[in-house]
Formats: sequence, structure tokens, C-alpha cells
Amino acid sequence: MSDTAAPLSFEFLATDGHARTGRLHTRRGTVRTPAFMPVGTAGSVKGLFPWQVEELGAEIILANTYHLHLRPGEQTVRRLGGVHRLAGWERPILTDSGGYQVFSHGERCRLDDDGVTFRDHIEGSERRLTPERSIEIQQALGSDIMMALDDCTGQPTDRDAAAAALRRTTLWLPRNKAARTDATAALFGIVQGGVFEDLRRESLECTVAEGFDGYAVGGVSVGEGREEVQRIVALMGPRLPEAAPRYLMGMGRPEDILDAVAAGFDMFDCVIPTRHGRNAQVFTRRGILNMRNARHKEDPEPIDKACGCRVCRNFSRAYLRHLYVAGEMLGPLAGTWHNLHFYLELMEEIREAIAAGGFAALRARRLSWLEEGEQT
Repeated sequence: MSDTAAPLSFEFLATDGHARTGRLHTRRGTVRTPAFMPVGTAGSVKGLFPWQVEELGAEIILANTYHLHLRPGEQTVRRLGGVHRLAGWERPILTDSGGYQVFSHGERCRLDDDGVTFRDHIEGSERRLTPERSIEIQQALGSDIMMALDDCTGQPTDRDAAAAALRRTTLWLPRNKAARTDATAALFGIVQGGVFEDLRRESLECTVAEGFDGYAVGGVSVGEGREEVQRIVALMGPRLPEAAPRYLMGMGRPEDILDAVAAGFDMFDCVIPTRHGRNAQVFTRRGILNMRNARHKEDPEPIDKACGCRVCRNFSRAYLRHLYVAGEMLGPLAGTWHNLHFYLELMEEIREAIAAGGFAALRARRLSWLEEGEQT
């Protein structure tokens, strides 16, 4: 693929140590980086309308290939104009490969060098996913950034399992590339290798040699401890190609994002803010509050005094606790709104700090607040 036909471009604006801020230009618009991608598993960010997600500041969302393949089915999505029209979201969409969901089925899937056979969790019917099939599904959905099918081991600290996953991921790299027929859709390769530095380096070398539009690090925070995660993130970030976007998959706590930005990563996704919001867990600059706890029963304060979101401007902790305890629909909606605002505002602060040369100070301040904590 020639440079003139590139499906995306990445523009640097500023750097601060390894941290960097820029613009990711795709066929459906520009994304400012570092960027957090809210997760829209079935084509929707749970609890919010797409225009609300955009109002909160999101410029790209993630959709789940596996779930959209099962229902309504990628060909139905294609006939209805693609996932953008179906979901009412005009900005860029990144789709995962579907592999993580398939492999997480454990005994219900049979893995081989050609692909994976699995039984879906809805009908129990047997299905087959290969690199070619994954790319075919993602193209039918109308994805702007597709992910290569990889083998994401569920045992990152087991060397034999990590080595086997790396071998299969490497074997599938050229097949993912060859399956792409839409030259305007970007394709990212994924680096695997568990917690083992030599395997990670080997995977990185093979993935970069194959050549992709962007590079992701997968298989992180899937069971290993926080220190292991920090070590792999710090190792991989600066070694990924400098001119391409760098994506750390599935990492979502604020402190994890701060660490990863410091290591040079540009893109993040996680279900944490929306899932926590639905379950009465809301974010503050000093940690997470459980809004069901009795201590909030008569608390007139907002979730976070420093937050300017609609929820914090209008509702008290006492009211939010009442909503959750009473089973009112508004509780999870309010928690989701606040959490996504918190995350997207954090990304904005990070971008501004990098541009001003003050990211290290911002990171230190944010982490110190978290260490001081607050009762939940």
C-alpha cells in the first residue's frame, strides 16, 4: 500500500519524555491523542446515547466484532449501512478482532494453527474464526481501524502458553494483512508474549517486520500482577515504532493510563468506567466511591467537588445513593455519565500537560492524590 493510499496518518504535536500528544487522522475524522475509547460492545456505549458520548468528548469508540457477528450479524449490519449508521455514530470506530472473546471461552473453543472453532454463548452453535474471517467480518461492519486476529493467552505467566500464543500470532500476521480488501480501513498488528521480555521483543520484531498501520500491545492485565503489568508497559511503549499510533489494549484504571502515557502509548480502551458506573462505583481524583455505602445516605456533596460534569453540578452523593439503592434507572445512567466525563477530562488534561511540558508533574500529582485516597 502506497503512502498516498494510507488509511490513516499520525501527526505529532508535542512530546514530554516518552509521553506524546498528536492527531490520528482516519477516514471518518481526526482523533486527538492520547485518546480513551469508550467501549460499545454491541454497537452502543451502555447507558448513553451516541450524541451524549460525543458531548462528553469522545472522538472514537470501540465496537466488539464477536458480539456484532453473533447478533445482529455482520451482513445485517452491512445491509443497514454499516455499524456507524446503525449506531448513529459518525466518528471513527475501532473494532477488536473477536479473538479475546472466543479464547476466553476456554474449554468451549478448539484452537489450531489455522484458527479457532468455538460454540457461541447465545445459541451454542459451532462457529469458526480465522484471520481471514475476522477481517471479513470487520470490513462488513465498516470498521475504520481493524485489529489483526491474535492468540491472546489467558495464562500470561506460563512461558509455554505465552510462547505458543506468540508463535500462532506470528503465523497469522501475513494472513490478516492479505485478507484486507478495503484499502481505506486501517489495520493494527498486535504484540504478544506474556510477561516474558524476550518473547515480547521477538513478537515486536516480527510484527513490525510485517508492517501495519498501527501497533497494539495485547495480553496485558489479564491475570498478572500490577508490577508485572507496569514492567511490560514500560518495556514495550518506547520500542514500538515511533511514527505509528501505539495502542495498549484493555487497560483502564486512571493510574494505568498515566503509566502507559509515560511509556509512550497513544490509545486506550476499557469497560471499567461504564461497568463501574452501572454498579455504583464512581471515580474521584482520590479514588473510587461505592455509592451504595451507608455513609453517603445524607451526604450533600457531589461525587467530586472538582468535577464540572452535569451529574456533579446537579446531584448529591445522597441522591445518587438513593437512586442505586432504590433500583432507579437514573442511578447507573448518572454513574456512567460521570465516569466517562472523568476519563475523557483526564485525557484532555494529559494532552494539555504534554503540550506544556508538564506531564511528569501532572502524573505525580494525580498518583499522589490516589495514594492519599478517600473512604469509599
